[in-house]
Amino acid sequence: MSIEAKLAELGLTLPAAPAAAGNYLPSVRSGNLLFLAGTICVRDGQVTHAGQVGRGQTVASGYEAAKVCALNTLANIKAAAGSLDAVARFVSVSGFVNAVSGFTDSPAVINGASDLFVQLYGEAGKHARAAVAVAGLPRDCAVEIQVIVELKS
Repeated sequence: MSIEAKLAELGLTLPAAPAAAGNYLPSVRSGNLLFLAGTICVRDGQVTHAGQVGRGQTVASGYEAAKVCALNTLANIKAAAGSLDAVARFVSVSGFVNAVSGFTDSPAVINGASDLFVQLYGEAGKHARAAVAVAGLPRDCAVEIQVIVELKS
């Protein structure tokens, strides 16, 4: 079953690939590695989850924000590689949570992205990861992720 069919089975749709918001590329390929720029929780140009987790956003809503980020990352993978099925494995996910000072549940928030990658890709979706709380993110988004994937030869 294709990755896009698995997305549909989960009731999810792939958004249009988000454009770069500055002087950078949405992705860079080096050999079989595809480095994805950070993606935020935006859908159709609108922020889906604004504000800090712990004030205005909960761990559960942050989890959903991370899933939106993952879908945007998948859209950028498809734009760069031509197909979501071109991914051999997820290598690394760096997750950033816009959170109140002292927030310690960043891993639970970033699981929104990690869980989706594993649901779609199985063992190949498992990855190394960092999940950190930060004082702010672009457009006051609750979450941003940055991903590295290995593409099939």
